[in-house]
Amino acid sequence: MSKSDSQLQQDVLAELGDEPSVRASDIGVEVKDGIVTLAGHVDSYGEKWHAEKAAQRVAGVKGVAVEIDVQLPGENQRTDADIARAVKNTLEWNVFIPNDPLKVMVEDGWVTLSGEVPWEYQRRLAASSIRYLAGVTGVSNQIVLKPKPTTTAVKANIENALKRRALQDANAIKLEVHNHEVTLSGKVHNLAEKDLIHHAVWNSPGVWKVTDHIRT
Repeated sequence: MSKSDSQLQQDVLAELGDEPSVRASDIGVEVKDGIVTLAGHVDSYGEKWHAEKAAQRVAGVKGVAVEIDVQLPGENQRTDADIARAVKNTLEWNVFIPNDPLKVMVEDGWVTLSGEVPWEYQRRLAASSIRYLAGVTGVSNQIVLKPKPTTTAVKANIENALKRRALQDANAIKLEVHNHEVTLSGKVHNLAEKDLIHHAVWNSPGVWKVTDHIRT
């Protein structure tokens, strides 16, 4: 049974109240036809991001519109040049992110990342690592994955992962690869096996989206 808009509003407010990174009293919640609108003013981009994720976690929410402004306290006001240097330093210090190919642009505190990396986790990590820097009002992640995955490479990763655990033959899993998206189908014995296959696919260079039709 679907939730009413008023019930969704109550659930989102409760979820915001349970999120320690968010000051729920600063955020207003409106719901219409299952679409949640968050409005208000927060002190950091990190708080805005956590508020959006909290709303998305609520069952029954069809979409989230974020109209939250980031209004930095006086002590967190920084020039775009200062923020750009802080972002570059953060990326350089993270051993998991290849910093050289990445470019940083900052306008009114909003950081845009661009460039190429080989792995999806590096693309995500680059954005998440700068989310809480003082002065940042938003992050646009325009980093792309350099290599495109091949069916052979993804299949090999799945086979190797299953062999290491002495699990079923990977031939029971069917996959399609289109650009950077992998679609999985077939049948597995349990959720642990399914999770293992997901991990193997995400560990294939160039994969940025996985569509799962695997049955258990």
